[in-house]
Amino acid sequence: MATLSTTDMKLIDSIFGMYSGYVLDFSNDRFASFFNRDLDIDIYLDRYAIHGGSKGKLFRGFLEISPNADVVRALTALWEYRETYRLDHNEDEKVLHARQRLSQLLVKLGGEPLPVGFDEPAPAAPPPPVKKGPGDQTLADLEQEFLALTMMNEAAQARGYAFERFLKRWFDAWGLDARASFKLVGEQIDGSFEHRGTVYLIEAKWTDAKTDAAALRSFQEKAGDGFEGTRGLFVSFSGFTDQGLVAFNAKRVILMDGMDAFDALRQRISLDDIVAAKFRRGTEERRPLIPVRELFP
Repeated sequence: MATLSTTDMKLIDSIFGMYSGYVLDFSNDRFASFFNRDLDIDIYLDRYAIHGGSKGKLFRGFLEISPNADVVRALTALWEYRETYRLDHNEDEKVLHARQRLSQLLVKLGGEPLPVGFDEPAPAAPPPPVKKGPGDQTLADLEQEFLALTMMNEAAQARGYAFERFLKRWFDAWGLDARASFKLVGEQIDGSFEHRGTVYLIEAKWTDAKTDAAALRSFQEKAGDGFEGTRGLFVSFSGFTDQGLVAFNAKRVILMDGMDAFDALRQRISLDDIVAAKFRRGTEERRPLIPVRELFP
């Protein structure tokens, strides 16, 4: 399904004149013929009539439910038809930077930009993308710090505190606004971070034994006692018991183990992307622990 925002739809409306239910100068028959002949698509199928049966509403329904590739083909073909009509009738372009803006949308959907028109100069090359996230040296330092943690011989409590401090630096490096451990009445929270507008509580555990279902349920209760929408990330360096993963009914908690941290640091994978992928796949597959190497092979 195409990922079109409200702004994207407004641009398409403006370029192809869909406000009044029409699409360009097409009659019903020519609209159906255009889609059949040029795109091998039956635009009058019931599944496209989400908003109604006019040409504009059918096209809107098509844009909302069709794969990116089909949307790119349709927008490109309609643009070519529109440009032929406009140039044949010696009409000026009425939508500011229409070609450039539609080209950007096509690229966003995975397609190619529109070719330069006869009456337009070639667009300037876009600036190189700005690299997001920490620099190479910061990532290398974090990886070395984590490897040093794995060699610690201190008591479990000391390792746990060192692990919490490392997690805060790691999450801060990726812009997730981590907060160190804090206490509430009757309980200890190992930390928190913000991810795309959602607050996650953190439970960090570094013991020789794997984490069981009881610890997972206890942490999920903590997350559930927070404001609506609060989620949790349980990071257990030694991992989780097989029985615990089967018995734990995750509702708002995702899991990460030491191998996840190692793979993420070694491959320089964004923590923002990891959290998003773990929650998305975990929700879809009802699996609280999906390894990073499975999410990012």
